[in-house]
Amino acid sequence: MRSGISCRRFCFFIAAALTFSAAMPALAQTVPASAAAVAEYEQKLAIYNREFGRFDAQALAYWTSITEKRRTRNAKRRAKEQIFLEDYVLTQPPLYSGPPKPIDPSQATPPSTRRPIPVVADFLRHAQEQFDFVPQRPVSEILYKRTYARIAAAAGLTKDQVVRIYSFESGGNGRYDVQAGLEYDRPNARAISTALGYNQLLNTNSVEVLAEQGDDFVKALQKTAASMTGQEHQRMEGKIAILRRMIAFTRTVPDQWSEHEKLAQTPKGLGVHSVTLDIDIGPHAQTQKLMTSVEFARMKGVKRVLSAAELEMMNLTGDGTGFDMVTMPDEMRDKVPTSNFFQRGGYERNPVAIRNNTVRALLAATDVKMDNESKLQGARDMAEAYGQ
Repeated sequence: MRSGISCRRFCFFIAAALTFSAAMPALAQTVPASAAAVAEYEQKLAIYNREFGRFDAQALAYWTSITEKRRTRNAKRRAKEQIFLEDYVLTQPPLYSGPPKPIDPSQATPPSTRRPIPVVADFLRHAQEQFDFVPQRPVSEILYKRTYARIAAAAGLTKDQVVRIYSFESGGNGRYDVQAGLEYDRPNARAISTALGYNQLLNTNSVEVLAEQGDDFVKALQKTAASMTGQEHQRMEGKIAILRRMIAFTRTVPDQWSEHEKLAQTPKGLGVHSVTLDIDIGPHAQTQKLMTSVEFARMKGVKRVLSAAELEMMNLTGDGTGFDMVTMPDEMRDKVPTSNFFQRGGYERNPVAIRNNTVRALLAATDVKMDNESKLQGARDMAEAYGQ
């Protein structure tokens, strides 16, 4: 499963920023403004334009060099050539510290609104309307954990990877249906993306995993169906038929993240996302999300077991970008800025990457979060489930 390096999922780390949908700008209304207010605004705007212009010129040069270095590293990897420290930009990016852009006093713009982010109820509604599918929800949280742990262990994920990544992604206590932004019981909490479950699959992830590994899921369900009789067997056969229809839908576009992303926004795409809630399909999807990164690293020649923090970097930033980080020699990790692994917009909106501005610091911050969240009851339950 491919994802960009523009901080699409990495911002979950800061429990904040990037939402799934762009803001819908409201129309500005012109209001009377005094001559003094207009003059003050124009003066501040001139200062802002001058200061931001200086910064923007420096930033453009810096991020152009980031892109050029990345292309060089990619070319060297394709040629199986060694990558050295000088193949990275070793200075930190410029950050704007000047005055903010002033507000035009003649424009009274109402607060911007955002398109509502789909939540579990929406995924369920679309699943029923588009595929006549109602996910079989687990009778208990621990049952889902046990099913997931069994499938993850069979796939080759270690207990450390499973428990620590679950802790990082779901806040250490997240349920199988936890959604990004709703990991913690806070007043006025709201969903910040469609990311769902133990490994926080986006709706695009769900579309992509069915397109690429759906046949394996069908085989797993067929194996389960073979051990059933009567109504249970019929129920599973019906689920398999629906799953096949979903898979066919996900394959109506080229196997590219951008195409899957478009498909995922449709009613059918949102309905597909509901499979993460199903006790028979969801654990396979959650497992495959991580195994895709593991298999990518193996394909590239990594024979050792990735640490949970390293695997999380691949899970969050995309396999190619994450691989660049986790295969970096240890002696280089405290010298290479994290900016090498981002696009400009994603980096400037990511205080964690800015604060932990080297590869070593970023991995260490990830480990600290994992350490803290692994102490919670949900993480302990996951560890016990894996042990069983």
